[in-house]
Amino acid sequence: MTKIIGIIQVKGGVGRSTVATNIAGLMALKNKTAIIDCDMPQGTSASWYSIRKQQGKAGNLTAVTAKNHKELVAQVESLSADHQLIIIDCPPRIAEITRAALILSDLCLIPLGASAPEIWATSDLLTTIGEAKQVKPKVDARLVWNRYRATTNSAQELSAAVHTGLGLAEMKTKLGMRVAYSDALARGLTVMEWTDKAARDEMGQLVTEATQILKTG
Repeated sequence: MTKIIGIIQVKGGVGRSTVATNIAGLMALKNKTAIIDCDMPQGTSASWYSIRKQQGKAGNLTAVTAKNHKELVAQVESLSADHQLIIIDCPPRIAEITRAALILSDLCLIPLGASAPEIWATSDLLTTIGEAKQVKPKVDARLVWNRYRATTNSAQELSAAVHTGLGLAEMKTKLGMRVAYSDALARGLTVMEWTDKAARDEMGQLVTEATQILKTG
């Protein structure tokens, strides 16, 4: 049965496509995987895939786009016939396509940076999650800390505030503030194909954690 991971965040610039492309690229090493880029016309994930395909690195990975929730549902139905995994890269806004992704996904990851504006934006998403749960009570939405610097007081304070304020589960793996992510993305690569060992390790841990959740969910 096809498993679906939705990457959801209503604020732009929080690393949504970075998380989506890396998870898709790593998952494709073992399973036939598709990534659906719903952030059109920007299409960061679709552009990343285009570069990757030109380099002959597409492998088991395919990419399509969806401009609205109807196209998203149609793409999921089509891709589920022959793909083990589907990654949905959602747009940075609250829309029908976001609600659809929450309902369709077995696991929803919400990238979150350690800054107050990103936390405020994520709080706006709680209503949409609640609406999705009216259709699918077991929506599994979890925060993923991105650009996280564990040694700073502000990060620790914001982490505590999020834990009590948003009431969402958090992935154990945190992604650090590393240029490797943007460097790899610009070249159609995952960080596993880049030179930063710390980035490789933490992304590998995130994919392992997500895989375990999908198996037990």
